[in-house]
Amino acid sequence: MTAPFVFSSPAEAVAAVGTKLGPSGWLAVKQDRIDLFAKATGDHQWIHVDPERAKQGPFGTTIAHGYLTFSLINMFLPELIEARGMKMGVNYGAEKLRFPAPVPVGSRVRAVGELVRAEPIGEDAVQTTCRVAIEIEGGTKPACVADIIGRYYF
Repeated sequence: MTAPFVFSSPAEAVAAVGTKLGPSGWLAVKQDRIDLFAKATGDHQWIHVDPERAKQGPFGTTIAHGYLTFSLINMFLPELIEARGMKMGVNYGAEKLRFPAPVPVGSRVRAVGELVRAEPIGEDAVQTTCRVAIEIEGGTKPACVADIIGRYYF
């Protein structure tokens, strides 16, 4: 894990476009997390929540929901980027969300990224776009890639 990229003003964010972010620390994706996500979202598809049936399925085990993997980006973001001294920050959205590879239960994942865009909003705010990939330890493709849009108010 590396220290997050830190910026303290909109101008610093704009000047840092192209900065690589991360990697974050590793997180083991366990069945209890998958089950809790299924309960929270109502998505109880067997490839996620039925370990016995999943043994016979296409992945040989249960896999994390794609949207669970995507939601982990929010947990990892503070390890990638920090707006120091801001009054408020908000998630503004995401673009280009995709799931190139499944996350088998027990896998370890982490986030890496790049600050691909930063645009001032008035004098005291900035909108950033970070392209974040969730990597699977030992994997050849990322589990999730998305452009995450955040707004920071100073």
